[in-house]
Amino acid sequence: MTIANLPAIRACRPAWNKGRVVGQKRPLMPKHVWAIRVRLEIAENHRDLALFNLAIDSKLRGCDLVKLKVADIYSSGQVKERASIIQSKTQRSVRFEITEGTRKSILRWMEEPLMIGTEFLWPGRFHERLHISTRQYARLVHEWVKSIGLDPTSFGTHSMRRTKFAQVYRKTGNLRAVQLLLGHTKMDSTLRYLGVELEDALAISEAVEI
Repeated sequence: MTIANLPAIRACRPAWNKGRVVGQKRPLMPKHVWAIRVRLEIAENHRDLALFNLAIDSKLRGCDLVKLKVADIYSSGQVKERASIIQSKTQRSVRFEITEGTRKSILRWMEEPLMIGTEFLWPGRFHERLHISTRQYARLVHEWVKSIGLDPTSFGTHSMRRTKFAQVYRKTGNLRAVQLLLGHTKMDSTLRYLGVELEDALAISEAVEI
């Protein structure tokens, strides 16, 4: 009697995202931003403070933030008020502002011995790694949010990117401005990114009197 070849039975593996919060990561609230800044200032952690501040201001993806070079944001002995880079994902140019507080924290970080002769703004600690990795950046974000009592599973590197966009939208309701800052070609992409729903649209409409 011929026995048909049956597929091998494999033990079921747990899903990679079991027990994890999936979907878009939440942006930080202004009070969270200030709480993290204060902790980093007290700890005199100059690199992390500069990295945190620029992550909020630049609104860059982690892959672009970790690869920033000194020349991207520094010229003629001072930190630029506005800078621009080519995004890795879209190959489109994006401009961003660098606020006064962020410029000061970057200048303080650039005085550190680790910054002598480096091409990258966030140099790696190993010779084979020229700059910090996106994984290392993710670990830092995890530490920052955990240090102020937030659930780190609800936040990630994209939280840093979304934080200022969320505040621009909340304070102005100007989706076009957010679209330009994000570098999106379609408004639908911006709406999905912000998670704008009907309730948000109605709230904006209610605030307008004719």
